[in-house]
Amino acid sequence: MSIIAFIKQWTLPTAIVTGSLVYLLFSRVEPLVPVGDTVGPFLVSLMPFIIFTMLYVTFCKIKMDEFRPRAWHFLLQGVRVLLSGAVVSVIVLLPLTPAEKLVMEGVFICVICPTAAAAPVVTEKLGGSVASMTVYMIIANVFTAIIIPTFFPMVEKSADISFISAFAAVLRRVLTVLVVPLVLALITRRWLPKVVAFLNPHRNIAFYLWSFNLSIIMGLTVRMITRSQLSGTLLVLLITLPLAVCILLFSIGKAVGGLYGESVGGGQALGQKNTVVGIWLMLQFLNPVAVIAPCSYVIWQNTINALQLWYKEKYGKLKW
Repeated sequence: MSIIAFIKQWTLPTAIVTGSLVYLLFSRVEPLVPVGDTVGPFLVSLMPFIIFTMLYVTFCKIKMDEFRPRAWHFLLQGVRVLLSGAVVSVIVLLPLTPAEKLVMEGVFICVICPTAAAAPVVTEKLGGSVASMTVYMIIANVFTAIIIPTFFPMVEKSADISFISAFAAVLRRVLTVLVVPLVLALITRRWLPKVVAFLNPHRNIAFYLWSFNLSIIMGLTVRMITRSQLSGTLLVLLITLPLAVCILLFSIGKAVGGLYGESVGGGQALGQKNTVVGIWLMLQFLNPVAVIAPCSYVIWQNTINALQLWYKEKYGKLKW
């Protein structure tokens, strides 16, 4: 197998490894550190534009009549709220040690995190419905604006987050990252059909854009992990427990979505998390030390997606 063929087959693991190695190279090799200090922040600043572009390309394939809420959209929101509430109950009601509370806060942020912007892109690659996933993400962000200011003060008494500020922050993110590219894509479909005709044969553009974005996210993830002051059992738990959470969320999502013939969308909806938002929430309102948990979740969710993509490529249909 050629290198190019290998990269095409294992795009997500390649992005994970590349982002990690590039960060380590430009942060550990002394002559390259100044370059890393300059280029790194620039790449991070590109992330919103990359996400915007990949969603625009993906949304150009959606027809307006495909947009409609489905029962599983609301069922999964109920699951997300119940699981978040269960973790909050453990934190509030049980006599946890500071270390145990730290770990549970890491689990909490992995559960409550909204769906990743890349979910429609990966859903399309796996043969799911982009339109259904897009509607789910809009609904999920409305729920996010409600449950974050509800649960966060319970988890951390000092968390200064109001309903209005949380709702405004989520609304701003939804408008800039989700709604605007969606509206532009629908306008393009209506009045610029030649642009759509050009994009349709290049259906992997959005996926490769996401892979590039993932490499940047991995650089940030490795930075967080390597700069952590934790060690021993606590560090192991914050890295491995997100794997258990990830498998649980993907499994529940696929089971619920499968009841309505959308197991692919259900798995991505509940399992693929916007960990950049999770990291920000952790640093702003919870114990910053537990940020290792959402950082680790990045690795696990993309590992699962890579295995799913490999399985679909090999067998033609995703069965798990």
